[in-house]
Amino acid sequence: MRPGRLALPALAALGLALSAAAAAPQPPNIVFFFADDQRYDTLGVAGHPIVQTPTIDRLAQDGVRFSNAFVTTAVCWVSRSVVLTGQWARSHVQRDAIPRVTPAALGTIFPVQLRAAGYRTGHFGKWHMQSPPGFNPAAQFDRYEAIGRNPYLKPQADGTTRHETDLVADRAIEFLQTQPKGQPFSLNLWFNAPHAEDNDRRPGVGHYPWPASVEGLYEDRTLAPPRLGDPAIYERHPDFLKKSINRERFFWSYDTPEKYQTNVRAYLRMISGIDRAVGRVVAALERAGLADNTIIVYSADNGYYLGDRGFQGKWSHFEEALRVPLVIYDPRLPKAQRGRVIDQMALNVDLPATFLDWAGVKRPTSYEGRSLAPLIESGASAEWRRHFFCEHLDLAPTLTWEGVRGERYVYARYFDQSPPYEFLHDLQRDPDELVNLAPDPAHAATLHQMRALCDAEMNARGGALLPLDQRGAKKSPAAKKGGAKKLTPTAK
Repeated sequence: MRPGRLALPALAALGLALSAAAAAPQPPNIVFFFADDQRYDTLGVAGHPIVQTPTIDRLAQDGVRFSNAFVTTAVCWVSRSVVLTGQWARSHVQRDAIPRVTPAALGTIFPVQLRAAGYRTGHFGKWHMQSPPGFNPAAQFDRYEAIGRNPYLKPQADGTTRHETDLVADRAIEFLQTQPKGQPFSLNLWFNAPHAEDNDRRPGVGHYPWPASVEGLYEDRTLAPPRLGDPAIYERHPDFLKKSINRERFFWSYDTPEKYQTNVRAYLRMISGIDRAVGRVVAALERAGLADNTIIVYSADNGYYLGDRGFQGKWSHFEEALRVPLVIYDPRLPKAQRGRVIDQMALNVDLPATFLDWAGVKRPTSYEGRSLAPLIESGASAEWRRHFFCEHLDLAPTLTWEGVRGERYVYARYFDQSPPYEFLHDLQRDPDELVNLAPDPAHAATLHQMRALCDAEMNARGGALLPLDQRGAKKSPAAKKGGAKKLTPTAK
């Protein structure tokens, strides 16, 4: 055989190999839109009677929507840490410096895993994860820019202002315009909206500043009052919840009918502003020829009370705080699989495992969530979770709690109360969680079962926290002023 010439069998083998390589599908791109403080029902496709979200609605109609999506901790920075690390807060926090993430958990965050697998990675918008000194978020990505609020309207070089939501979309479009051909990418677009501007409590554009593109939207609409806004519902809360930051912030936004109308209209405008930004990015994907292999995920870091129960914010254990929107559009899905509503419990901790699954990247053993890909692709799973562990380890001592949300029962205990205060709700008979069954002897057996389930889940993630005086949890304004009143135990 002459030098430089391959035998025919070798040429044939090489040809087969090249054909297989050419036929192998490129890993999908992933665009992850992440809103801040958006409750589960504030999308048109989820049945909201007023809000206009046509782009996200279309993604749901051409993809899938999870009707029972939850976060494991209902607060911005922790939920984002859960999504990045793939671990519950109790697994990833430094026990003496809550809510700071441990160096070990930082070493396996999903953008680093995808980047090591050849993905080009970008992150624009809110970051907010509490990291040890010396950790540099920008070093974890190919392109990174933190874009926060305070203020939402950013001065530009030409003397104009531009909303944070629009700036995030601008950076995304620039990223897509410079995307190398043939390389997969993962792009985090993490909005601050519709989070309130905490430092400006003027109703409307002061407290919930909206982009110029949605100016005047909903001005002609009268909003229904909060469905769970009856003062009697608030009065039934234990004293420590009635004095918590959930109640304090109610007076920032909703304590008069006029403030409620003004602020909720503004909040909905911010969501519609996000929808328009999503539409701009989707159009940029199409222009760049990337849409056919790009999976789009839309979710939020926690829910929001919007005046229900006499509350504002999130943090506590009720459905309005824990439940979030989750829409996933995968252009590779066959038409018969699109437009579905999936009712299995999906969690924010599942998202990084899902991203790595899509990319064909082995999941780190530290990840605690499950890939949602099988549910999206087939709509069925032989075994899926029937409950999940949830918690809030911050804002001690008023809003630190741990619990389990099951298909029928919800259990929560606020463990920094002395003694701990327990809740038990029956979602079948009381879907609004208005009745606390924990003190009722008739439900003692169920209380015992849910308490034991909570203990098992807690112990699987490192067990109980250090005593309050030995951990670095933040304290709410109410706690700094003297904390909650000591209460009679419910049942223990």
